[in-house]
Amino acid sequence: MVTHDRAAYPVILGEVLFDRFPDGRDVLGGAPFNVAWHLEGFGLRPRLVTRVGDDLLGVRVRTAMSEWGLSTRWVQTDPDRGTGCVDIEFQGEEPTFSIAPAQAFDRIETPGSDVVPDGGASILYHGTLALREASLSLVDDLRRRCGKVFMDVNLRAPWWNRARVDELMGGADWVKMNIGELNVIAPDGDAAGLCRRHGLEGLIVTAGADPVRWATASGYVAGAEPPLVTDVVDTVGAGDALSSVCIAGLIDGWDPATILDRAVAFAADVCRRRGAVSEDPELYAGSWTRRPAPMEEDQ
Repeated sequence: MVTHDRAAYPVILGEVLFDRFPDGRDVLGGAPFNVAWHLEGFGLRPRLVTRVGDDLLGVRVRTAMSEWGLSTRWVQTDPDRGTGCVDIEFQGEEPTFSIAPAQAFDRIETPGSDVVPDGGASILYHGTLALREASLSLVDDLRRRCGKVFMDVNLRAPWWNRARVDELMGGADWVKMNIGELNVIAPDGDAAGLCRRHGLEGLIVTAGADPVRWATASGYVAGAEPPLVTDVVDTVGAGDALSSVCIAGLIDGWDPATILDRAVAFAADVCRRRGAVSEDPELYAGSWTRRPAPMEEDQ
């Protein structure tokens, strides 16, 4: 487990985009952005490495981040491509995503050395979507600087291929995916075998309303039953909420059972609200997490 170090910050790599809903709303999101937002709410001072367009949506991204206290120092601007957008439709309560090619987040460049403090980052988080065009040298560089890696598998057709996902998993310490993604990547559903193949410390498997499981090379070591939520508003971002608590728990050295119990509780709270993130500080003040003292950082 990672030992919590107040001189270390989680580094979050990947897309920021606007989710466009059928009713005409557009909501700021993207899995890495959502995770960074939650970690800021927990007081962990994440460093989000992303890229937006030179457009009004890009201005909205920076404004929202600044107002929340999330540093914009590592938000790059693309002069040619627009800020990312995704069209969302629903089949029942489950969202489906239509993602256009050639967006600003596809051209994230390797950040300067200042993204990782002298004491080292506690953990690097990245997904797969923002790496659909990027050279893997980008993530390799950040892996070397950060040491530990939490990877979130996002199989968004047609924007993934098995070889790249396998290569990325080979450089991770912990991986999160849903049961559908597990059955695609490992058709036999052998989570322990996947851990052995890639040398993972843990594989976190979500399954909707079924228990979230934590697998290791020797089998499942923990599981957590999601609480019954009768007042669901939407489920967009529930997985990102779960990832954020997993990262917080890994930084602080919680055991897997505690991580999953607290993660599913937070994800359930997010499902009771519209959108993947919230500006309500009460959401981040639950007994299942902790808020370290604020740290000074240039915005």
